[in-house]
Amino acid sequence: MMWGNRPPPAPDGRACLAGRWTPASAAELTRCRRRLAAALGTERAAGTVAGGAVERLLLVFEEVGSNALRHGRGPVEITLTRTPTHWLLEVSDAAGDIGPAPAVDRDAALGGLGLYVVARVCGAHGWFTDGARKTVWARIDHTRAEAPSEVVDSLPKPRLAATRRQQPCR
Repeated sequence: MMWGNRPPPAPDGRACLAGRWTPASAAELTRCRRRLAAALGTERAAGTVAGGAVERLLLVFEEVGSNALRHGRGPVEITLTRTPTHWLLEVSDAAGDIGPAPAVDRDAALGGLGLYVVARVCGAHGWFTDGARKTVWARIDHTRAEAPSEVVDSLPKPRLAATRRQQPCR
């Protein structure tokens, strides 16, 4: 199962809290992501994380966070933990009775494929419930590339002729 009900990997003794956010809207989530990007800019510039790792983390932050805001129940809480090899992103909401449900047989142009993208760019992912709260988690390795170009190229593309671009953008 692509999105299995399982807990995240146990943190090791070198894990530290890298951030905590409680966005109440999509606009707030975007502001949180921008602040996270700015905070990680020094690591990216110094080359202490693998190429593309920060971008993968920011993509997962936005995708899973926006799913919680759209499909879950507030309050939404986002926690980021850092270890020497990866980040662990945990997004929880008060919809413990509703697990993540990847879109099935939907044209990519119609949206709803964020969970597939997250699954393809992360080292591990899943979800679990704790009482009335559901937590969706993703591990993003920052010491190696997790999403080589052939993986990104294989992500779902529009199937309907009406949603495919016929000519390149100018």
